[in-house]
Amino acid sequence: MAALRGGSGVLWRRGFLPALQLVRRGSKAVTRHWKAMHFQRQKLMAVTEYVAPRPAVPPRCLPRRKEAEVAEEDNGYVRLLQRQVEEAFRDNRMIAVCQYNAMPGEDMVLLRHYLHKHNIEVKFFLNEIVRPVLSQSKYRNLLPLFVARNILLVSRETKAKEMLRVLKGVPQINLLGACIDDTILSRQGVENFAKLPALEVVQGQAVGALSLLPSQTSSLLQRSSAHLTALLDQHIRRLQEGEGGTLAQPSPAQSPQGTH
Repeated sequence: MAALRGGSGVLWRRGFLPALQLVRRGSKAVTRHWKAMHFQRQKLMAVTEYVAPRPAVPPRCLPRRKEAEVAEEDNGYVRLLQRQVEEAFRDNRMIAVCQYNAMPGEDMVLLRHYLHKHNIEVKFFLNEIVRPVLSQSKYRNLLPLFVARNILLVSRETKAKEMLRVLKGVPQINLLGACIDDTILSRQGVENFAKLPALEVVQGQAVGALSLLPSQTSSLLQRSSAHLTALLDQHIRRLQEGEGGTLAQPSPAQSPQGTH
């Protein structure tokens, strides 16, 4: 009781309330219920409803268009893409088929930049575009590689070593195979091709090997004549030395007469 009394000993009132009170209010009533449209509005909507005009000639009276013409009109863009695929396989010496997995756009830009330094371009074509073109060309053996999402790495030069060096740092792109100088190679074949020396080095080695045999043959043919010439020169030299020695020595018959 002492705690409920003030300093003057007055008892606190039992109905005391704090200054801050939390009052919970009820939710608002939902007043928007479905209501049938007014009769006048229904008539207005029916009158203003759009009615498409009828054709002057019924469709059944028009001549039927051939399916080939319709397909030709619809596939104009497809034929354009197929023409680009044909140009890519015709104008480039190296066409590499790679499996493309999802990767950030910045990494793809860097990949294009590094490949462009070696004159290698990245091309995206759908399998529905590539497969009909390859099935009618000499590259039909590449069809098993176009199953998932693929990209093509094309170049007018055989830059297999540079391509493998760039792809080594991009795990999202896997090399499946390639066609180099009209020769279809697997991934292992491309790696073996990249280990070969440059064409200029091979040409120099071939020229050196081919020129070695004629030079050896020529030296063998000239060896006997040179040896015979050396023997004849040595024989003539000995004869000249012998004649000079006989002329320098006096005869034994003339020497006593000269003394008397």
